[in-house]
Amino acid sequence: MKSLTAIAAALLLLGATSAASAKGCIKGAIVGGVAGHYAGHHGVLGAAAGCLYGRHHAKEQDKQRQQQSQVNGQGKL
Repeated sequence: MKSLTAIAAALLLLGATSAASAKGCIKGAIVGGVAGHYAGHHGVLGAAAGCLYGRHHAKEQDKQRQQQSQVNGQGKL
């Protein structure tokens, strides 16, 4: 069990090494950590999972914004 916690902590630290990849990670880690804590004292594992989900969600939002700006930019010609 301790090795799983260590792996989750390492993934969390690895994911938060650059500012660009940290977008969405902090909010997801907080929510995931709290949820993991209440779901059986797995706060670190929940924080790591929340961080990964938050990064994924932020990337999807960025893609949508880029597509929307391209559509709006082409329509003005």
